[in-house]
Amino acid sequence: MTVAPKSLKRNKQRKLIIEGVIILAIALFLALVMPAILPEFRLKLLGRFLALSIVALGIDLIWGYTGLLSLGHGIFFALGGYGLAMHLKLQLPPGEIPDFFSLYGVSELPWFWKPFYSFPFTLIAIILIPSIVAGLLGYLVFRNRIKGVYFSILTQAALLVFFNFFNGQQKLINGTNGLKTSTETFLGMLAGSDEAQLVFYEFTVLFLVVAYLLCRWLTSGRFGRLLIAIRDDENRVRFSGYNPTGFKVLVFAVSGGIAGVAGALYTVQTGIITPSFMDVAFSIEMVIWVAVGGRATLVGAIIGTLLVRFGRTFLSEQFPGVWLFFQGALFLIVVTALPKGIVGWMGEWGIDKFPSLLGLRKRVITYQSLEEDPEVQKEQEEIG
Repeated sequence: MTVAPKSLKRNKQRKLIIEGVIILAIALFLALVMPAILPEFRLKLLGRFLALSIVALGIDLIWGYTGLLSLGHGIFFALGGYGLAMHLKLQLPPGEIPDFFSLYGVSELPWFWKPFYSFPFTLIAIILIPSIVAGLLGYLVFRNRIKGVYFSILTQAALLVFFNFFNGQQKLINGTNGLKTSTETFLGMLAGSDEAQLVFYEFTVLFLVVAYLLCRWLTSGRFGRLLIAIRDDENRVRFSGYNPTGFKVLVFAVSGGIAGVAGALYTVQTGIITPSFMDVAFSIEMVIWVAVGGRATLVGAIIGTLLVRFGRTFLSEQFPGVWLFFQGALFLIVVTALPKGIVGWMGEWGIDKFPSLLGLRKRVITYQSLEEDPEVQKEQEEIG
């Protein structure tokens, strides 16, 4: 009676070890090998796309596992970017304020800028402020049991509110012009220099691994099963004695914090933060990355982001007039032919089809001889 549980435990530990080794190998490859073989321009692009992969992980956490399709994650992404950009803009001699204030007749630094003199406060704010905003927004929505397409519409409406608000604050955050970071100083280095960009790239790889492990931990065990249960049948979860509201608020806040970190890393590698980061099309594109890679896979969110963004870069370089049509066609193909995304399709196709192409016997969990019986196969085809 004790052999089976021990065997299952050993198999689980073995899988975790294998997964850990793979993650470590990929992280080392990205951190050590890619900077050595890629030109500086391509490395910067890779760093930006890896930062976008972090926000894609947060979206997969709430959409793929919890069933909450957010079309407003640009809010949290931009809040993280503005937080770090404000800190960089304050790296000035005592008594001076960022130069754009003088254009609008502002002579004294606004009160909400002053805490961002502190780097530790900035690091906390990059995570905490988007998390608080996401938590408050989630609480207002989820306590009224709003879900499905109505939740998506509300997040997009909130995105438009934040976009218009930030766009009109010329005197406070330079409005449509945004905050430029590439000409500021960070840890004694020019933020736009190759040395600083390499540091930002390495931190992006590190935080990508941390974000993946966090999402992997949250989606494992009882908490992960509860998220999936909320996604599949929220009413049954409620009737089982759980209150889905608290869990959805928590996971939405975590996703917002992840997006804030991604926005900060993307901002310093792009060199500027503007309200365009809250553009509706950009937030919808984030969802496309997850859909292309595969919902509820985590690794699919990363793969989908890299494929779409590198494909966009290549197509815009080779076919600048039609690359948007390619992107739209890709999304249509995924929605119609690959509803589970690339990773989901590869998992099913690889398990069911690939061994037969190599002349190998298909791995089954029942009786091999029964599965290979022609009459059984014919019956399965008729049922299918």
